[in-house]
Amino acid sequence: MNTPTTIGKYQIQGVLGQGGMGVVYKAFDPAIHRQVAIKTIAKSALDPADLQYALTRFRHEAQAVGRLTHSRIAAIYDYGEDLEIAYIVMELVNGKSLFQHVQNQARFELKEIGEIIRQLLDGLGYAHAQGVVHRDIKPSNILINEEGRIKISDFGIARLDSSKLTHVGEVMGSPGYMSPEQFLGTEIDARSDIYSVGIIAYELLTGMRPFTGNDAEVMRQVLNENPVNPSGHNPKISAQLDWAVQKALAKKRDERFQNAKDFSDAFTRGIEASIRHSAPPPAPASPAEVTTQRIDPDLIRAAHALAGAQQASAGAPAAAAAAAGRKPRILFVDDEERILTALRSIFRRDYHVFTAVNGAEALEFVRKFNPHVVVSDQRMPEMMGIELLREVKEIAPNTVRILLTGYSDLAAIMGSINEGEVFRFISKPWDNQDIQRIIGEAVAIALELADTAATPAIVPDPMTAGILVIDGAQDTFRATEELFGSFCPVVWARNLDQAFGVLQSQEIGLILADVDSGDNEVITALKLLKQVHPEILAIALAQSSDSELVIELINQAQIFRFLDKPVDRQLLKQHAQAALTRYQAYKQTPLLARQHQVAPPRLPDDPVTQSLLDRVRSLRSWFGPGTK
Repeated sequence: MNTPTTIGKYQIQGVLGQGGMGVVYKAFDPAIHRQVAIKTIAKSALDPADLQYALTRFRHEAQAVGRLTHSRIAAIYDYGEDLEIAYIVMELVNGKSLFQHVQNQARFELKEIGEIIRQLLDGLGYAHAQGVVHRDIKPSNILINEEGRIKISDFGIARLDSSKLTHVGEVMGSPGYMSPEQFLGTEIDARSDIYSVGIIAYELLTGMRPFTGNDAEVMRQVLNENPVNPSGHNPKISAQLDWAVQKALAKKRDERFQNAKDFSDAFTRGIEASIRHSAPPPAPASPAEVTTQRIDPDLIRAAHALAGAQQASAGAPAAAAAAAGRKPRILFVDDEERILTALRSIFRRDYHVFTAVNGAEALEFVRKFNPHVVVSDQRMPEMMGIELLREVKEIAPNTVRILLTGYSDLAAIMGSINEGEVFRFISKPWDNQDIQRIIGEAVAIALELADTAATPAIVPDPMTAGILVIDGAQDTFRATEELFGSFCPVVWARNLDQAFGVLQSQEIGLILADVDSGDNEVITALKLLKQVHPEILAIALAQSSDSELVIELINQAQIFRFLDKPVDRQLLKQHAQAALTRYQAYKQTPLLARQHQVAPPRLPDDPVTQSLLDRVRSLRSWFGPGTK
């Protein structure tokens, strides 16, 4: 096909690109003296049966973008048609597409990735507010000009709120970047664009897409599998950034970010946390070198004195410690001053209370004064609570960590339990009696941990303590037996009656319990068991995403880990080994078992519950006296 000299009033200067249906030209608008890009469709290249549909879509793109005026969206200036072609006149972006950059092996720094995603979401957020969903966000539709500015292009399959052009059941998009609902052909909204941006963010952070293979394989993975955290491919990535990307890639739209701004804010905080995460740690300072302005000077002096104080005897409660001349140190972290004020008023009489408004300030304090308990809000700017507590664990492993959270943070909560960052969860708004009880338990445990010079547990080979699997099906039991059968006893119980028989007759260090079976007695028994025999650890097997149940099991049954069903064998091996090691540590130092002891939960006063409690109390303690 020969290059025309003009299209409409526009003077053609060259070819920018070519596809199956047409050509994109570089052109000049003589009326207002500016260069433009002209995207064309050659009518002869289309099947006559498809021609009208394709032209309708082409006009639709002009309508969709023609109403959008934003610096992150490539503007459309004009639309025209003649006998041979239809064309759109649009802003000329001097630069390359993100796809071209990736194809050329470009590797972006974390800060650059943050800026690309921020600008992309800025433009999409504007489009969504105008009722336009792009529906084909991918690297080739993201242009980067010579100044590094993003321009979103190719709204060819965009949907306007008023459009009847697409309907349920029609699959539109590019497979590598399509959301689950696009593959299923169900209704599309702005959250599908957010999912596609999540794919791009994952690809920029790790150098690979989360789902790969042919189109059918990609669809299978998108619908059925969760990708590995980006940090699994790039150790510079923080937990907060993992969380932001995974939330954008949630299978269910209601579990994703609900708008582009929320994703942008979370991603920016994750990038900032990752930059800090990969930076070398600052040199530790002495307690006298206090730089933060948030800590009361009187409390600084108290903390300075406490830093050199001798620890009280093992097991001494917080009140006894205070009577002995030392108050336990508690650090509260929240970006809302009113929350910190409320917490100070509740706890300042019995504890030395310190506060911080962000993660960096909190970590500075932890390095200097090693608090006994750290309580952090989850949703904070710059560093999420989960990430903060993870870093606190690395700096001060004997610090007891508590998270203030909402039930909507289920993925973060599950991750924090499975990686051992958090002792308890407190939901906002809290009950004053509950929070005082939980903090009191945490302080008592922290003092015990500080006073106990326990050696690392060495798991004997073989172990006498076994694993009990409570599950109506035998799949998990078979996998556990294959992994641990030569190392320790592995026993299967179809129901709770059989489980009590096993617990009565032999030493069990770990219970794997199906909590999706609909048997509430199993859940109640796990709560009661943790009151009377805190040394026995439990891993919950769950298929549902019931956040209230998860919180309940964590706070009332001190579940050690969670495993999704069907169970991944590698994760099963990893978590069960960790549990058996913890059990052996309890056996060597029984006082440590209190770290998993819980206060009596509020259970119904009925014959069934009372019978369960009696059965739990009748079980033999394989640790001997003094552990209850």
